[in-house]
Amino acid sequence: MLIIGSRGSKLALWQAHWVKERLEQRHPHLEILIRIIKTTGDKIADFPLARVTAKGIYVQEIEESLRRKQVHLAVHSLKDLPTELPPGLVIGAITQREDPRDALVCRNGVKALTDLPRGAVLATGSLRRQSQILHLRPDLQFRGMRGNIDTRMAKLHAQEELDGIVLATAGLVRLGYEQQIAERLSPEVVLPAVGQGALAVECLADDQQTLELIQFLNHPPTSLAVGAERACLLRLGGGCQVPIAALGTVEESRLTLSGMVAAPDGSRLLRDQVQGPAEQAESLGRELGEKLIAAGADQVLCTAEAHTL
Repeated sequence: MLIIGSRGSKLALWQAHWVKERLEQRHPHLEILIRIIKTTGDKIADFPLARVTAKGIYVQEIEESLRRKQVHLAVHSLKDLPTELPPGLVIGAITQREDPRDALVCRNGVKALTDLPRGAVLATGSLRRQSQILHLRPDLQFRGMRGNIDTRMAKLHAQEELDGIVLATAGLVRLGYEQQIAERLSPEVVLPAVGQGALAVECLADDQQTLELIQFLNHPPTSLAVGAERACLLRLGGGCQVPIAALGTVEESRLTLSGMVAAPDGSRLLRDQVQGPAEQAESLGRELGEKLIAAGADQVLCTAEAHTL
C-alpha cells in the first residue's frame, strides 16, 4: 500500500489524484490511498497571505506526516514548497509543467489587461501579481482575496465592485475554468511565481522504494528549469509572500532564466536574465540572484517586507 498526503482543496485533490492515477497505471499491483491533511494555510484562509511571515504554511503538517511515516509521499504545488526542505525529506519527482503563466478573469466581457477601464478593481492575494500589474497600470486598484479557486470565482461574480481577478492559469485549466480566462498574461508583463504550474512529489530521503516508484514522474526539462528558479529565490532570501518572480525555460540543453523583484506598489521593478547550459541550472539561478542584488534587490525587498507588517 502507498499513501499520498494532500491538502483537502479541490485543486490539491485534483493534483493528488492525477499522481495516483499515473502510479496505478505504472504499478498496477499497488493499492494507493490519499490522506487529507489540513495545513496552517488552510486554517488561516481569511488572513492576508502577504502578512504571513512563516514559510511553508501549506506544507508543514504534510511534511510532518511524512517524517512520522504516516504517509509515503506528498503531492504539492511546487510554488508552495519552501526552497529549503526539512532534514530527511527530498523532492523525488517534479512533473511536467502546465502553463506557468498567470491569467486574468474578468467580468463584463473584458478580454485583456489593457482593455480594463481606468480605475478598475482587480483582486488577488499575491503581491507579486499586484506589483507587476501596477507597474504597467498604476491607475488600477487592488483588493486582497484568498481562498480556493471555486471560492474566488464565486466572489468575482458576486461582488459587483470587482472587475476581475488574477489567478494561476494551471489551476484554472486543471479545474475546468479554462474557457473563463480572458487573457493569459505574458511573462514579459507578469513573470510567474517560482515553480508555478509544476507539481512536486516529496518523500523521505532514505525511502528508496518510494523514490524508485515515483522516478518515472520526473520531467527533466521542468526539473532543471524550476531548479534554477528556486536557486534564484534562495539567493534572494524570499518566499511566496514577497514580490519575487522567476521563470526558466529549457531548449536544446540551454536554459534561459528571467527574474524579477518589485516594490508592492509597482513603483520600482527590477528584471534581469541569464542563459547557460541547462546542467548548470542551480549556478545560473544563483548568478541571477546576485545580478538582482547588485541592481538593488535587497532594498526593494526591504520595502516589500515593511509593506506586509
